[in-house]
This record gives sequence, C-alpha cells and structure tokens, in this order.
Amino acid sequence: MQTRRQLPNDIAELQAMLHAQFTAFDVLAAKHDVLAVKHDVTTAERDELKKSKLDDKEEIKRLTLLIAKLKRMVFGQKSEKLSAQIAQLELELEELHITQAARVPVAELAETVERSTPKRRPLPEHLPRDVQTHMPAQAACPDCGGKWKTLGEDVSEVLEYVPASYRVIRHVRPRLTCSCCERMAQAPAPSRPIARSYFGPGLISHVIVSKYMDHLPIYRQCQQAAREGVELSESTVGDVVGGAHLLLRPLMQALQRYVFAAHKLHADDTPISVLAPGNGKTKQGRLWVYTRDDRPAGDVAAPAVWFRYSPDRKGIHPQAHLKDYAGVLQADAYAGYNPIYDSGRVLEAACWAHARRKFYDIHETQPTPVTTYVLAQIGDLYKIEAGIRGSPPKRRQEVRQEYSKPIVEALHAWLTAQLATLSRKSVTADAIGYAMNQWTALTRYLDDGRIEIDNNAAERALRAVAVGRKNYLFLGSDAGGERAATMYSLLGTVKLNGINPESYLRHVLSVIADYPVNRVDELLPWNLNLNNESLLNAA
Repeated sequence: MQTRRQLPNDIAELQAMLHAQFTAFDVLAAKHDVLAVKHDVTTAERDELKKSKLDDKEEIKRLTLLIAKLKRMVFGQKSEKLSAQIAQLELELEELHITQAARVPVAELAETVERSTPKRRPLPEHLPRDVQTHMPAQAACPDCGGKWKTLGEDVSEVLEYVPASYRVIRHVRPRLTCSCCERMAQAPAPSRPIARSYFGPGLISHVIVSKYMDHLPIYRQCQQAAREGVELSESTVGDVVGGAHLLLRPLMQALQRYVFAAHKLHADDTPISVLAPGNGKTKQGRLWVYTRDDRPAGDVAAPAVWFRYSPDRKGIHPQAHLKDYAGVLQADAYAGYNPIYDSGRVLEAACWAHARRKFYDIHETQPTPVTTYVLAQIGDLYKIEAGIRGSPPKRRQEVRQEYSKPIVEALHAWLTAQLATLSRKSVTADAIGYAMNQWTALTRYLDDGRIEIDNNAAERALRAVAVGRKNYLFLGSDAGGERAATMYSLLGTVKLNGINPESYLRHVLSVIADYPVNRVDELLPWNLNLNNESLLNAA
C-alpha cells in the first residue's frame, strides 16, 4: 500500500510545496472554466442548430403546401403572374433544400442532432450495373508475402449519370461478284425512317420527346447539340419532326379507333397560341383531348388519350370528333357538346370537381355557411370514391347507392332551399345555379359504376400542354397544332401505360416506314413486346 508522503520540517520548503499546490489548483480551475464556456457554447450551438433545422422543416412544409395550392389554381387559367409566382416559390424551396444539405453541424453534435431525412430508397433494380472491384494496394500480404484469399465483400452503390452521346452509324454494303460466273450481288440499303434524312430513329425519338414531353424548344436542342460539337440547323430538325408526324399518322388513326371504342370517354380542351400567317401576331387555337381510362372501375384495358387541334373553339369541332361515338361523355358544361347529347347516342356525365370549384373560389375569399356546408358534403362524396377506387362497377354502384345517394339528395334539397333566400345577382346563387342546371348529369355516376365522379382524367392529360405553353409560348402554324396533337396523343398514351417514351418511339420509327398499314394496331404501346429493349419507365 502506498504511504502518504511525509511533509517537510523546513518551513520554506513547506511554503514552496503549498504554493505549487495552489498553482495547480488555479490551473485546474481555469481549465474547468474553459470547459464550462465550451459546454455553454456547444449547448447554444446545438440549440440554434436544432431551431434552424426545425424552422427550415416548417418553411419547407409551408412552401410545399403553398406551391401545391397554386398549381391547382393555375391549371386552366390565363394569368401568367401566378405561374411566375409558382416558379419563384419553387426556387425558394429548392434553395431551402440545398441549404439544409449544406449546413455542417458542429462536430461535437454529430450524434446528438436528430436526423430528419427519411431512409434512402434502394436504387432501382432494372438499371444496368457497372461493377468496379477495388483491391488493396499490396498484391500480397505485406507481413509474410502470402497470397490474399477472399473472406467476403462490402458492396456500396452510387447512382451515376452518363451524358447522352452522339454517334455515327456507318452502313457498309460490299459489292460482291461470283468468282466463277461473275454474277454481282449487294445487300439492299437499310430503310430509313425519313427518306434522304441522316437522322436515325433514336435521334428522332429524342428530339420528339424533348420537345413535346420535356418541353425543350428545337432551338435549345440545337444549342445543346452544338456543345457536343454537332451542328444541327433548326430547319433540318423541324423537317425531321414534320416527317415523323407523317409517318405516325396511321398509328394516330389506330389510337383514335381504340379510344372511341370505349363505353365512356373523358373530354376537355385548352387554349394554345398559334402564330397567325402574314402579320406576325398570334391567334388562339384549341387542343381537344379525349381520354379512355377505366382503371378506377377495375377495368384492365390499357388507358389511352387522343388529341385533336382546331383553330377555334366552335362547337362543330367536338361534334365532328364525336359524330360516330356512342356511350357516356364526361366533360364540363360547354354548350358545344349539347347537340351531341341531343342526338341520343351520347349520355352526359358532368364533373363534380367543376361544381365544387364554383363554391371553393367563393370560400377562399369570403367563406360563408353555404360554401362551408357544400364543400363538406362534396368532400364526403370524394371520401366514398377513394374507398372504392379500383373496385368493379357493380360494387361501386352498390356503395354509391347506399352512401353517396342520400348525401346527394339531401344536398339538392338544401341547395333548393338556400337558392330561394339569395339574390339572383349573388355569386353564391350563380354557383348553386350551375350545380342545379347540371344536376341530372352530376348524379348520373350514382347509377353507373363505370362513370367517374369527375373529369380529372382529361384534365390530367392536358397538364403536359399547360407546361409546354410556358416554354414554347406559341405554335408556328395550324399545321404545327396538328403535329402537336399527334405527338401529345402518342406520348400521353405511352406515359399512362408506364412505358419509356424514347424506347417506344425508337422502335416504332425504326419499323413503321415498312410496316403493313392493315397491321399498324400492332404498334400500339400495349401490343409491343420488345425482348431486347427496356420499355419500363425508369421514373
């Protein structure tokens, strides 16, 4: 056992010892004070970091909800100011995400700061894998020189992007002659999608998808190609798009036949600016869309969309499009459809989303008991629909008769009573009047499980056009409107079926020039089975 150190007898020596102890105590006290300050600083930094992260999370949540709200408002409206506001908010949201990722926490708090990011999803299995094996720098054990043997391995994956590349495909056709009889032979020249054009099917499909799905104007595509050392003129690319449109017209007709064979169609239209010939000004054309999508009613038939262009919004255009159609048409209250309904071939099904929007617009600026009640009742109808989405038509009809019909009947009686108390000039009366005028068409879905509660299927198909308008601003001509209708039809249908658009168009353009016209239906997206090409959407 260690014995206690003996104290010296000399007073001077004892004083020196005590002085040294006091000095040591002072040093320890100073160190303690420094650590206390560091602890206070660290605690403050930790609290500030947590507060900043919480503030950012709340701000991200607020901006996300606001952007979603504005996007719902901007669709189908004329105002460009609202679109600019959305773009600005998206930039702010993007900056917040980047700021959160760039913020470096204090080292001492690395394990104390709560992680707010969700668990990362595994990388898609369908993507090709390039395996890089990393071996130790020493070819053999540095200690004894023995050979390495594998005990196992650690694997990590990184998602990488390989930029698209241009390449020249050289087709060589040797001219051959028989060594005995001197007969000549040569393979025929391979077919090209567009005669005398040096654009291959892959490049053509890339141009089309970039323009009509990614909304990248041709002049910007030419600028991108120039950065890769490939000079493409806008006129040449335009000619290629026009040639592709002619090639795809038989497929467009096949798509039309398929869409209009449905029992129920969703219809809608949207304005699009078109350059008027001669004066350099623009006029307002129209793109009409007809959607076949019965998946919410449990149907396994492939969904599809068909677009059509017209130079104006006269009723004769949808009447011509639907002249041979017989079934249910779900659309808005546009009067141009009325002669179609009057024919007796087509039943009208109205859209509850349109009826709701009338009350919602009032409620957003000046809520009233009327708007509050109506929105709540319509919300209950949508909750019922959410529970039966994907169910067979019979089941949907049964649920609607049991739960939705009483709500609708009570709402009709209540609206009738409220209308008698309102001024005819009030906006609320207008909203009620719109719903009451459409009531038979609004309630038709209750008796037919194949009909939807709204026309959102058509509105979703038009969103690609709404986004495109902000990038290319206007079409060059009425012919450009026809081309846009063809491309939006094919690309919209491909998207609905979860197929990679470039892979699909590449295949179609490589074979359609020589494909029998009477078999063109085989080239519709759901009829293709390309064993060597990945058609699954990577998104």
